[in-house]
Amino acid sequence: MKNEQIYLDHAATTPLRKEVLDSMMPFLETDFGNPSALYQQGQIARKAVDESRELMGGILGARVGEIVITSGGTESDNAAIKSSALAMRNFGNHIITSQIEHEAVLNSCEQLIDFGFDITFLPVDCQGFINTEDLIKEIRSETVLISLMMANNEIGTIQPIKDISQKIKLESQKIGHQIIFHTDAVQCVGSLDVDFRDLEVDLLSLSAHKFQGPRGVGALLIKRNTPFLPLMTGGGQERDRRSGTENVAGIVGMAKALQLSNVNKDLVNKNLIVLRDRIIKGVLNSVEGSVLNGHPTQRLPNNANFSFESVEGEPILLGLDFAGISASSGSACSASVNKPSHVLLAIGRSNELAQSALRVTLGPSNTEEEVEYFLKTLPEIINKLKSMPSLQKS
Repeated sequence: MKNEQIYLDHAATTPLRKEVLDSMMPFLETDFGNPSALYQQGQIARKAVDESRELMGGILGARVGEIVITSGGTESDNAAIKSSALAMRNFGNHIITSQIEHEAVLNSCEQLIDFGFDITFLPVDCQGFINTEDLIKEIRSETVLISLMMANNEIGTIQPIKDISQKIKLESQKIGHQIIFHTDAVQCVGSLDVDFRDLEVDLLSLSAHKFQGPRGVGALLIKRNTPFLPLMTGGGQERDRRSGTENVAGIVGMAKALQLSNVNKDLVNKNLIVLRDRIIKGVLNSVEGSVLNGHPTQRLPNNANFSFESVEGEPILLGLDFAGISASSGSACSASVNKPSHVLLAIGRSNELAQSALRVTLGPSNTEEEVEYFLKTLPEIINKLKSMPSLQKS
């Protein structure tokens, strides 16, 4: 169709917007001072950090002091789980999460087992939803932390986080101490309307490179008075919650990217949903043995995830790449691991279907022409693979 690659993997990372890069350049070239310094260069950097924090707080419904800058979603999730659990240890050692969380949450919880914590991994239904009644039943007097993602990074299913939060608060009152509630909103910020105050959660993770910002910078929103034992200690930056010299250019870029993603968001999402639904309908109608993973409509505007009978996922991705299309099988953080997706296994897919996953995630620059080319190319690749016995599933 065209010489340049068609990029359909925006859940993995997104291209940096030129306006974002332009906003960052002064702090990489001339205004490079340390924000903790008292001289002019340092104070220019400090002002940029403070203004960026204010901008982000206004968009995300958070107080300036509730925004802790991190290196990205993985650090935010690790800090949310470990720092809050350790801070609440005098009240109990029980943590609840789900089987479909990002590895940054799952592995953090598993690591805490070595420190005496007891973890409940909640199952989900065939579309990836938590059963709220099952969640409430698992809460006990020792429960100190619950972590549930706002939208799944692989299948796109969106959880009713505010409703869950309100029910957790009622249970917290019954047992006589706070249950900290964290949500991983990495796939949501910049795409959905995310209001920290309205969601009524205590901790919220986000990452700049998911909304056309720079890699290596993110944030953890921490509600005022939430118990939190910092993992990073040193110079006392981020109000003693995450020490380390601030990544000024990254912070400025993240705030600018968030601001730009908020412009015409509803129109962008409307267009993405049209393209997403065209992909879902087109794949299910044209590829025999194809299965949609996740809820048909209560999913991220840009996400479509499929499994295919009788073929492996890796040859599909290689075929698409050869045809000029970039897509993925699931989480970019575990793409090099040759094992079935834990998310797809949790929703009841067989090992074979879980290993044939294809995740297509759109961005604002994708066009109808690109979608039609993808829908023409994918069935050809799968039919060719099915005709090659050596590439079929055993």
